[in-house]
Amino acid sequence: MVHPDKVGIEAKNKEDENFKFRSFLKVHADEEELDKQFLRWHKELFADYDCSKCRNCCKMYKGSIPEEDVEKDAAYLGITAEQFIDFFLEKEESGIGYQTKHKPCDFLQEDGNCKLGDCKPDSCKKYPYTDQPERLYSLLGMLDIISICPVAFEIFEHLKKEYGFRKR
Repeated sequence: MVHPDKVGIEAKNKEDENFKFRSFLKVHADEEELDKQFLRWHKELFADYDCSKCRNCCKMYKGSIPEEDVEKDAAYLGITAEQFIDFFLEKEESGIGYQTKHKPCDFLQEDGNCKLGDCKPDSCKKYPYTDQPERLYSLLGMLDIISICPVAFEIFEHLKKEYGFRKR
C-alpha cells in the first residue's frame, strides 16, 4: 500500500495513465460489474487499513455539515447550534449547508479521530465512495480521490490489473 505521505506524488506520476484508464473504463466496463469490482476491492483493502493513521481526506478537505445536522452535532459537543456555527462553520458556496472553516478539518483530532464521533457527516463516513453504486459515472472525481486516499489509489491499481490495462 502506498504511504499516505506519498499518495499525491504517486498519483501525479500516474496522472496520464489514470486518465487513460478512466477513458478505457467508460468504453469497456459494465456498470454493474464495475460496481461489484469496486466494492470487492473496497472491502478487501479497507479490512486491514487503519484510516486514523492517514486522514489525508480530513487534512486536505474542509468538512461538509448538512444544515439538518447542526443541532445534533452541537449537542454532541455540548454547545449551542449558534456556538457550533460561529466556532467551526461557514456557509457552503452553494448556500446549502455548511463547511468547516479550515483545512485540515476543524474536527480532526491529534489521534486521527473525529471530534464528532458517531455524528460524523455521511460525506465523511462514505469517503472515498469506492463502495457506493454508479462508480462508472463518477470516475473523473475518482481521479482526484486517488491522489488523496491510499486505498482508493490501490483500488484503481488493482482494477488496471483486473482489466489487463497497460499504459499506452
